[in-house]
Amino acid sequence: MQSIDDKILNRIYGHGRGCVFTPGDFLDLGSRQAVGVALHRLVKKGTLRNLARGLYDYPRTDPDLGLLSPTTDAIVKALKGRDNILLQPSGAYAANLLGLSEQVPMKIVLLTDGPARRVQLGKQVIILKHTTPKAMATAGKISGLLIQALRHIGQKNMDDTMVERLRNRLSDDDKKHLLKDIRYAPAWIAVIMRRVAQLEGH
Repeated sequence: MQSIDDKILNRIYGHGRGCVFTPGDFLDLGSRQAVGVALHRLVKKGTLRNLARGLYDYPRTDPDLGLLSPTTDAIVKALKGRDNILLQPSGAYAANLLGLSEQVPMKIVLLTDGPARRVQLGKQVIILKHTTPKAMATAGKISGLLIQALRHIGQKNMDDTMVERLRNRLSDDDKKHLLKDIRYAPAWIAVIMRRVAQLEGH
């Protein structure tokens, strides 16, 4: 019979290096306490790394740089976890994901319908900010990302170049979704969503 440590490792190896996870990902393999003890043992051995409270990774390594930090995307995926909470990138992070800003912010804010949380990884901080169901109506959709990015950039700073950049970046399907979700956007953002969503040949 496999030990719980081996079962956890088999699952992690299946995802490969760079994967990030929480104890909740293994609760089908044993009790919360057994999983916690097994993860602690694997961290002690140096196989896994404890990033923050309840957050672990199977680190990628580089011959020159040693252990590498996990990607923001991998961390966000793990925080969503099996609880199926919704997460909506906001602020500078949303603008970066849409290509409206080249800078990856050191402080990443995600709106959520789940509990508020703060995770610090070296210099980077990831903040889960609990918000209203209305604010989460477009969470996880391209429209939600666009609304949050534009809120961050502000009406005065939006120009034709940015609209054009969004138009080129988004697919026709994305644009159709924008039109469906216009009702969730403030008036000035709704105007930009319409401009971005002008479908070719329509």
